[in-house]
Amino acid sequence: MARNKYDVDEQLEKPFDFAHLKRSYVYIKKYKGKMILSLLISMAAAVCGLVGPLITQRALDVTIPNKNVKELILLGLALLGFSVLGTVLGNIRGRIMTVVGQDIIFDIREDLFAHLQKLPFTYYDDRPHGKILIRVINYVNSVSDMLSNGIINFVMEILNMLFILVFMVIVSPKLTIVAMSGLPLFIMVMFAIKKQQRIAWQDVSNKSSNMNAYLQENIVGARITQVFTREEENAEIYDHLNEKYRKSWMRAVKYSNLVWPATDNISTLIRASLFIVGLLVLPRETVSLGVLAAMTGYAGRFWQPIMNISNIMNNFINNVAYLERIFETLDEPVTITDKEGAEELGDITGQVSFEDVTFGYEKDINVLEHLSFDVKAGESVALVGPTGAGKSTIVSLISRFYDIEQGRITVDGVPISDVTLRSLRSKMGIMLQDSFIFSGTIMDNIRYSKQDATNEEVRAAAKTVCADEFISRMDMGYDTEVNERGSKLSGGEKQLISFARTLLSDPKILVLDEATSSIDAKTEALLQKGIEQLLKGRTSFIIAHRLSTIRNCDRIMYIDEKGILESGTHDELMEKRGAYYDLYTSQSA
Repeated sequence: MARNKYDVDEQLEKPFDFAHLKRSYVYIKKYKGKMILSLLISMAAAVCGLVGPLITQRALDVTIPNKNVKELILLGLALLGFSVLGTVLGNIRGRIMTVVGQDIIFDIREDLFAHLQKLPFTYYDDRPHGKILIRVINYVNSVSDMLSNGIINFVMEILNMLFILVFMVIVSPKLTIVAMSGLPLFIMVMFAIKKQQRIAWQDVSNKSSNMNAYLQENIVGARITQVFTREEENAEIYDHLNEKYRKSWMRAVKYSNLVWPATDNISTLIRASLFIVGLLVLPRETVSLGVLAAMTGYAGRFWQPIMNISNIMNNFINNVAYLERIFETLDEPVTITDKEGAEELGDITGQVSFEDVTFGYEKDINVLEHLSFDVKAGESVALVGPTGAGKSTIVSLISRFYDIEQGRITVDGVPISDVTLRSLRSKMGIMLQDSFIFSGTIMDNIRYSKQDATNEEVRAAAKTVCADEFISRMDMGYDTEVNERGSKLSGGEKQLISFARTLLSDPKILVLDEATSSIDAKTEALLQKGIEQLLKGRTSFIIAHRLSTIRNCDRIMYIDEKGILESGTHDELMEKRGAYYDLYTSQSA
């Protein structure tokens, strides 16, 4: 799919849709009290800032001509007091909105992470992980500021304009008309700049997303890169993506840098017009030096909220596109979920049945068709056959990682679709071929499957799978810190740790998917004794390409042609001289 490529831009160019803002109210309403308080404080701070030109007018027109030193000192102190009060109020407002913004970030990320944990495997197969990360981190940061400061600032800047307009009318209604005359010119200029600016910054976001996706992919695959000496080719690809990002950034900055000069020039033109009209057109007795000083001060301030509103609207348009991506992720269907009325799966013996099961990962392309078999409680079953025949699919279906299209799967006679996922999977221990190691200590990694396990239980599980010996040789033993994916551990060591993690959960149904593929022959021989003890009293499904490891299983099922081609014990299947016989003898040759 195109969306799975790091060099394909996401289509963020969308019309401004207030529906997304309306939906985001769920994150705003928890903090509306603080936001209203912040707005009131902002209004008070704005009024404090607008008193200054009136004080200046009074000083120039009355106090200084009358040589009233006492009043001039009082006016200076008042000007200082309003300035300090405005700064203090602004600081309080800033602190409140910082808390609100971080709380909104927390809420959105919490919802996103919880939802991502439930999404099916196919979701992560369809898109680069870097593009998922940029939604959780970058997009949420941008959106949270819009939902907190953005909304407050938008309302506040409109009120600022109205406040300034009122103060200008109080000082001189006629000069107010002159100050407003530049508004049509400003709107035309901003309209021409803003559309290109919005498109340019959206392109920056796309290029950043692409670069982030490729960087994440190469960090994870660094070893493969070096194995196949792809360093130079990968560097060229990254340079190409980096260059695209640089060009898009410079283009966006070019448009952004036009905004302030345009606004400043129009503001300067208006202030010059005020002097011309005030001194040459209007009667001298109606326009004093104080009136001109106050009006030019207000006129200079009048354009700032207009420009801010323009920036906020542009930010809204960009971030609504990001908000759409966040909601798109939250709306991604959780296809594997508890059905209404699902019950807890109680204690089980481990009997598993497939009844006429048909399944395919893609529509009209079945991996399994009309598959039926019964596994008794405590029975060990080996699944063998060619790659892609459906062995791992069968054990994935037992765990309900995928839902079947036809038929029924039961555990102790209870359909797995009728019980909660958590209760079903808590009864299972799954050892996958890909042994993922989390960052943290070895103790933490083994305890991952059972958080309340004691240190003794962890060590007992490690001893059973022969992991205790190599762990004890480490400097810090079980407290040794390991990196994400266990980069400092060998493949066999990672598998043994994963094995211990699986065994610690004490499952009734055990799935071993190529559990010993990375373990040397000597360790495997020792481990086999532990496995034999572990399998007692548990239903187990074992997938192994090395057939020597599954000879003692109660039953071996050869999977091919979308079903079970052969089934029986090792000796029975060898006597049949069928597909299993051919596979076993080919490995023994």
